Amino acid sequence: MPIHYPNGKPYQSPAQTAAPAPVSYGGRGMTLEDELNQSNQYYRDTKRAVVYKKPTPMQIVKVDYPSRAQAVVREAYFKTPSTTDYNGVYQGHYLDFDAKETKNKQSFPLKNFHPHQVAHLNACLAQGGICFVVIRFVTLHRLFLYPASDLNRCWEAALADGRKSIPLTEIVEHGFELHPKLAPPVPYLDGVDWLIATKKGQTHG
Repeated sequence: MPIHYPNGKPYQSPAQTAAPAPVSYGGRGMTLEDELNQSNQYYRDTKRAVVYKKPTPMQIVKVDYPSRAQAVVREAYFKTPSTTDYNGVYQGHYLDFDAKETKNKQSFPLKNFHPHQVAHLNACLAQGGICFVVIRFVTLHRLFLYPASDLNRCWEAALADGRKSIPLTEIVEHGFELHPKLAPPVPYLDGVDWLIATKKGQTHG
């Protein structure tokens, strides 16, 4: 089914762009999105945080009815540009974050972010939110929480004809490495605790 952005351009899923197809990670065979959804469920069940994946409003423009009891959507558009994947609340703090994967070993390409996503994170930072991205280096089996303030710094540098990717060394230095568990598979609240303690998640620029 073709899905389009508000500007009419065809949508490409993360599997078609930077993120890989479902991969086996830690023996579970789930995508990063799957693992984050499972982690969010665990955090809700244990009453540690209330975080959900954001729904994306869709405008359906073509539907086929192969039978009276069945409808098949053939074409749809995003009503508005997507912002980030997840938001919620943790210990009185508003959380807003995105999740990305790359097969690169040395850096994370900034082209995996859209300008409106970075602008959204900056707007949430300006309101005192805790904002970050969860980045997986698939082939290295390494997972990081990286502050949105540092993402914005690299983004602004790229706009000024700087490097178009974030080096792994930069992510290691300024981010927080996450170590997957059985429950939750992506323990990102460990990184959020670090952000709160260091105030990195609440510093814009």
